[in-house]
Amino acid sequence: MAIQYVTDAKGRKKGVFLTIKEYNRMIEELEDLDDVRLYDQAKARNEKSIPFEEYLTKRKKRKHA
Repeated sequence: MAIQYVTDAKGRKKGVFLTIKEYNRMIEELEDLDDVRLYDQAKARNEKSIPFEEYLTKRKKRKHA
């Protein structure tokens, strides 16, 4: 990944430019990490589970809401 920084007049880094592909990959990875975190929390509380397909359907509805 080629990182390009946005700097201020004094050369201090203030932001970064990402390609859309890099941004989308980063978002997907963050969503995957969140899924793992939620799974670990549910497992620790011995919560009732639901079928994976049902979870994916609910997740898609959340994303598009």
